[in-house]
Amino acid sequence: MLYSLQAGGKRIRPMLLYAVLESYDMDKTAGDSTACALEMIHTYSLIHDDLPAMDNDDFRRGKPTNHKIFGEATAILAGDALLTHAFHLISSDDRLTPEQRLENVRLLSRAAGPDGMVGGQTADMLAEDEEVTVEEMESIHNRKTGDLLAVALQMGAFIAGAEKKEQEALHRFGIHIGLAFQIKDDLLDVEGDEQLLGKPVGSDEGNHKNTYVSLLGLEKTKERLKFHTGAALSELEELSVPSHILQELAVYIAERDQ
Repeated sequence: MLYSLQAGGKRIRPMLLYAVLESYDMDKTAGDSTACALEMIHTYSLIHDDLPAMDNDDFRRGKPTNHKIFGEATAILAGDALLTHAFHLISSDDRLTPEQRLENVRLLSRAAGPDGMVGGQTADMLAEDEEVTVEEMESIHNRKTGDLLAVALQMGAFIAGAEKKEQEALHRFGIHIGLAFQIKDDLLDVEGDEQLLGKPVGSDEGNHKNTYVSLLGLEKTKERLKFHTGAALSELEELSVPSHILQELAVYIAERDQ
């Protein structure tokens, strides 16, 4: 568990949670357990994604994947444990009210489960070697990537006591940056630097995966990235608090090199 948690990574989901709390002038330590839970669930999904039955990857974040070090059985159990312990962290966090704990468990379990990330991963695997439209692919990535990013913002807004309309605007912001994140990943798989990425480029093509680049080509993919980044930034106009940190994160997601 610790091997994969401490392997590095961008920590985008915790960063989004903390950015919302800071925007609403909240003590960020109120989000510590929730932030850790988000990273645990993201890490578990990566451990399982890398398994031979899924993407069959040898490297993650510049290090051998979990199953390459510990074997497939231990890697599966490490992922299972991270997923389970994430909900223990939130449900036993005495810095949150009982209502906040319950709502955050509800939000996160939906985003990570069959309606969200796992459902998106399943649809992504079923779509391999099949022709899909851009709209169908965006539906897959909304669940596979976008839901866990959006829920980080939503949980932060709930902890901060934001109005419902602002929670909804932040959720839409998260969906757009989730798609931007995936589009950028597809571009990096074609144009990225293997040393910076910590994994081989071109793996999507080798695994016959549908990507924005394979469907749209490079230039139109870059246009779509610009569209979703702009749409995300426009959602922040609904907030009653300063949003410069969230703006910077949206731009970072679109311009990152790893």
